[in-house]
Amino acid sequence: MTAFNLEEIASALREARTSGKPIDAPTKTWPALDADSGFKIQQVNSEHAVKNGDRLVGYKLGNIAKVMQTAFGLDQPDYGFLHASLFHYEGTAIRRDRFIKPFVELEPAFVLKAPLRGPNVTVADVINAIDYAIPAIEIIDSRVKKWAIDLPDTLADNGSTGAVILGGTPRRLTDLTLSNTRGVLKFNGQEVMSGNTKNVLGNPISAVAWLVNRLAEYDIEFLPGQVIMPGSCLEAVPMEQPGTWSCTFEGWGTIEFEVV
Repeated sequence: MTAFNLEEIASALREARTSGKPIDAPTKTWPALDADSGFKIQQVNSEHAVKNGDRLVGYKLGNIAKVMQTAFGLDQPDYGFLHASLFHYEGTAIRRDRFIKPFVELEPAFVLKAPLRGPNVTVADVINAIDYAIPAIEIIDSRVKKWAIDLPDTLADNGSTGAVILGGTPRRLTDLTLSNTRGVLKFNGQEVMSGNTKNVLGNPISAVAWLVNRLAEYDIEFLPGQVIMPGSCLEAVPMEQPGTWSCTFEGWGTIEFEVV
């Protein structure tokens, strides 16, 4: 027997998401919780979401850039499931009160045309499996009080996922230089943060290979049509007040959305 119950922790995190009231870090309440158990908790909640009408549409990698690890006090990446209910339309308004303590990130997203299953997936395998890339925004949000998280906490909380927006212009990989593309976040027309896709493990495609091989340990295969998000290229910015966010990859495309 373990010192904790996966269903109990999963239920507590679901309730925090629904109510908007954060909980103490699971590792504080259940000290025996480790990263492997944290991921199993998010699997429990993914299965719960699908059973209740949601749809699994892809996977995400988080905190891969050193600036993100430093900002949130982590020394390893996290990862999670992407469900259809997380996705919002480009140009539409998003309510701030849907979240607890959200941050905005800019990253590329990839849509697959072929399956990927680790272990031993290479960058070349990933390149061959990607149909196209598209600019993406992830709004991260923690169900843990004050973002006081360790790796098992954010894994249990589905990689602190809050919402996803895809937009801009889809491109083939041959039209992009993902090892060196500048990204900029603006709020109400003022630049608030910039970064470069090279911050994502040197190239976001490498980050996808890492994620495929990591999740192979849980017998997870990435499927054609799924969206894969490799992580933010810049430090996440707090989403604290109403206004307009403009998120641009230079030479590629811009996404805008309103916060109300």
